[in-house]
Amino acid sequence: MASLTTIGNELYTGERSLPVVPKRKFWLAIAAGILILLALGTVLRGGFVFGIEFTGGSEFRVSGLQQSSVEGAAEAVESVVPDSEARVATLGADTVRVQTDAVTEEQAAEIRAALAETYGVETGEVALSFVGPSWGQDVTRQSLQALVTFLVLVSIVLAVYFRTWKMSVAALASLAFDLLVTAGVYGIIGFEVTPAAVIGFLTILGYSLYDTVVVFDKVRENTAPGTSGGLLDNINLAVNQTIVRSINTSIVATLPIASILFIGALLLGAGTLRDISLALFIGTIVGTWSSIFVAAPVYAWLRQGDTIAAEAIKPQRERGAVV
Repeated sequence: MASLTTIGNELYTGERSLPVVPKRKFWLAIAAGILILLALGTVLRGGFVFGIEFTGGSEFRVSGLQQSSVEGAAEAVESVVPDSEARVATLGADTVRVQTDAVTEEQAAEIRAALAETYGVETGEVALSFVGPSWGQDVTRQSLQALVTFLVLVSIVLAVYFRTWKMSVAALASLAFDLLVTAGVYGIIGFEVTPAAVIGFLTILGYSLYDTVVVFDKVRENTAPGTSGGLLDNINLAVNQTIVRSINTSIVATLPIASILFIGALLLGAGTLRDISLALFIGTIVGTWSSIFVAAPVYAWLRQGDTIAAEAIKPQRERGAVV
């Protein structure tokens, strides 16, 4: 069996080739199928689970425990507010977080007492905070504004750098795929969408864009005027020449993110750290895949008209016709 180094060299020289561009319809159909499945799964599951920052509500934190456990917390809330759906999570080894819908001050006091009794602590060990939805709405609005501004600037910069709008469109298609898939994973699994997760969604665009630019830079080099070979063949060669680099970059980027996710989620119980690293972990993997199997096929699809035109002109040139 050939080593990875040998396979990488063969991909770069063209001795071995992954048919990304020749089977672009197949890869784009897979991408569309993934988006459809994630959308259906999210809808069937009941939509996204938004954090308390977006919906508003009350948050209780029981600290000073010998060992954090979620057992009994939901029942304590339901004993005071039967219709409330409590979201319980452990934060580290000695803290439990309980989030509920908005409750009155009297109900909040009763819930604190019930949680204190459940966990055998003093009422003072149960911290209470009320969260309004306005802060989350402000974060959402500002995030959307930042996203639109980012995409507009990216489109302009790519169009100027690569001197073609088609690469801008292909790159934006890849970025959109990354966002939708990452959000879809949150929706279908039921991960809570928090402001930290939204920040993570926006952060992955930078990595995805970098990986796409690396691929397109090689595409531009292989398709420059004077290069031999067909246009689509050269695009496919460029993709194969950058596959190994994209995978290696993804591995290098994913390992520290995975360690932050492990430390934040399991050891420290830091919600913000966990939410950001989770979005980055998913987005980095998806971004590597999309730069190869979405961005390049979309660009090839946009350029296939140029290939058809070139083939039509070629016989005229061979006859000496002026075109």
